[in-house]
Amino acid sequence: MTTTFLIGDTHFSHKNIVKFTDKDGNKIRPFDSVEEHDQALIDAINSRVGVNDKLYHLGDVCIPRRGLNLMHAIKCQNRVLIKGNHDIYKLHEYSEHFRDIRAYHVMGGERMILSHVPVHPDSLERFKVNVHAHTHANLMLDKWGKPDIRYICASLEHTNFAPISLDEIKTIVKERGLE
Repeated sequence: MTTTFLIGDTHFSHKNIVKFTDKDGNKIRPFDSVEEHDQALIDAINSRVGVNDKLYHLGDVCIPRRGLNLMHAIKCQNRVLIKGNHDIYKLHEYSEHFRDIRAYHVMGGERMILSHVPVHPDSLERFKVNVHAHTHANLMLDKWGKPDIRYICASLEHTNFAPISLDEIKTIVKERGLE
C-alpha cells in the first residue's frame, strides 16, 4: 500500500541552518553540524518513506546547490516538489530528483492546499486547511494573535525532523474540528 508523506524546509547543505534560533535565542534544530543535520534527515526520511510511497517536499530543498546531490540518498522515487523561496536553481536541476514540480498542490477531496509559503487567510476560504512550510518554528496566527487552526506547518521543526504522513495530517484536521 502506498502512503503519502509531506516534508518541508530540509535546507540540505545549508551550513547556517544549525545556527538558526527562535525569538528567545534557542536553537531550532538540534544538530551540531550540517553534516549531522543532513544525515539525520536522510535517515528519518528513509526510515518512514518507502521506495513506492509518495513524498511531497514543501520547498527549500537545499542551500547551496550541492545539497541537491543528497536527494540521491533518499529511497523514495515518487517525489513532488512544491517550490519554495530558496529553490532558485534551474528547473532541470530539480527535475532530476522530482517526478513533478509545482507552485502548490490542491487535494480536492480533502479540501486541502499544499504550499511552501502559507496562503493568505482571505484566499483560504475555499479550503479547510493549508499545509505549508516556510515558517520553520513559527505558527500562523489569527487576527487575535492565537494559532490559526486552518494552517498546519510541515516545516521539520514541527514534525520532529521527519516526514509527516497524510494520515497524520488528516488526524490533526479531525482533532481541530475542520472536517
